Amino acid sequence: MSREQIVTGAADMIRRRGLNATSIREVAKHAGTPLGSTYHYFPGGKNQLATEAVRWAGDTVSKVLAAKLRKGPVDGLKAFFGLWRQIVTETDFQAGCPVLAVSIEETASADALAAAAEAFRTWSGQLENSLQDHGVAAGRAKSLAQLVVAAAEGAVAMCRAQRSIDPLDNVASELTTLLETAVEA
Repeated sequence: MSREQIVTGAADMIRRRGLNATSIREVAKHAGTPLGSTYHYFPGGKNQLATEAVRWAGDTVSKVLAAKLRKGPVDGLKAFFGLWRQIVTETDFQAGCPVLAVSIEETASADALAAAAEAFRTWSGQLENSLQDHGVAAGRAKSLAQLVVAAAEGAVAMCRAQRSIDPLDNVASELTTLLETAVEA
C-alpha cells in the first residue's frame, strides 16, 4: 500500500462525507491499509492527512486544467466542468470537491485551509493567465477566473443536493458563452 493510495482514499472520503465525518481509522479501512501504516506515513494525524489530500486534489485538477488551457480558456473551462460532471455522475451524486469540503469545515486545521486556499488560487490563476493570453484585460480576467471556480463549486453542491446534473450543465453553458464573448472582445 503506497502513501499516495492513502492520500487518494482520504480525498475520496472527504469529498463524500466531509472532513468531520472522516477519521484516520475509516481512511485506513477505505484504502485497505493497516491503521499503523497510516500513522507511520502521517504522524501528524488527521490534520496532516487532510492537508495532503487537499494538495493532491488541487494538483490533480490543476494538471487537467494545464493540459486543456493550452488550447485556450474555453477549452479549460469545458475540461474543468467536465471533470466535475464526471465526478458527480460517476459517484451517483455522492461526491463533490474535497477542497471545498475542507474549506467549509470549522475544524479544519490552518494547514488544510491554507492548502485549500492555494488550490483555489492556483485554479483561478491558471484560468486568469489563459484569459489574459487570449486578450482579456488583467482585472476582468481575474474576476472571470474566480467566477468560474466559484460557480463550479456551487454548481457541484447544487447537483448533489438536487440529485441532478442540470445545475452544473447550465452554469457551464452560461460561463462558456461568457468566456467566448470575453475572448472575442
